[in-house]
Amino acid sequence: MKKTTPESTQAVDFDLRQLEIFRKVVELESFSKAAEVVFLAQASVSERIANLENMLGLKLLDRLGRRVVPTKAGELLYKHALNLLEMKRIACAEMEDFLGIRRGEIRIGGSTIPGEYILPRVLGLFGRKNSQITVTLVIADSAEIENRVLEGQLELGVIGRKTSQRSLATSPLWQDELVIAVPSGHRWAKREEVSLEELTQEPFILRESGSGTLKTLDDYLRAAGLEGIGSLRIIARLGTSTAVKEGIKAGLGVSILSSLAMNTEFETGLLKQLKVRGLRMTRSFYMIRDKRRTPSPLCNAFIDFLISSSKRKSLHLQGM
Repeated sequence: MKKTTPESTQAVDFDLRQLEIFRKVVELESFSKAAEVVFLAQASVSERIANLENMLGLKLLDRLGRRVVPTKAGELLYKHALNLLEMKRIACAEMEDFLGIRRGEIRIGGSTIPGEYILPRVLGLFGRKNSQITVTLVIADSAEIENRVLEGQLELGVIGRKTSQRSLATSPLWQDELVIAVPSGHRWAKREEVSLEELTQEPFILRESGSGTLKTLDDYLRAAGLEGIGSLRIIARLGTSTAVKEGIKAGLGVSILSSLAMNTEFETGLLKQLKVRGLRMTRSFYMIRDKRRTPSPLCNAFIDFLISSSKRKSLHLQGM
């Protein structure tokens, strides 16, 4: 397709406010939703995007029904907008840090187990000492958190597996153990362990693809001489640990999950835990961040707190 050129001879230029508005329209796929976030009327947002398109002589956004999606030119501008807005955020944060002001927002991510069972408690302790810093926590599977950190949407993440992404710096934090969970009325409920052979014959509930727990389980089964998760009698795949727990309680099947994620159910007797005979399954949770990006002073403060917290006995998985 032939590219159009600006009708005027003025140089291409735009300010950061324009880019901020454009970014929100792309991410929210809506002019009206973006208008709410940037505190402008929808007509004003539409006008600013139109002015940006007229100046560039390019169409940046397409309407697909109720969705707004970027064109190829829009995707290119969005990529640069992320970098420029990140540079602005870091510059503001560093100047505030120089002035002794510690306030602002940090966006972090956590895979299901650390996101739901560890980080909320860590954030509570961090907030007591840093009341003017807001931490936004996004919870998704490990693969999604990796992608969002690489795309610059999150400053750091905590996931349940080692990353293979070379651009990500990795630091180990906490350790966890994977155990078999069965309903309290299950025929295994009074046992302490079962064999691998018994496990492969039992209806099994699996976590979703991309889960750190799933990857760890597959690795251990292969190391034990089986064909990974393919050796299990899979009856269902569920998206979160909470959904898997509910499936176990309902008698759908058994599963292998984080002992931390099931601590409450074990203490109340709703579920019983067992181990696989001769196979102790442990894994670590890792902090990840993009090595290519300079962390903000606020992010550095949280990283220091996160690492020091992981070393304290009072913050051990079972004793937080």
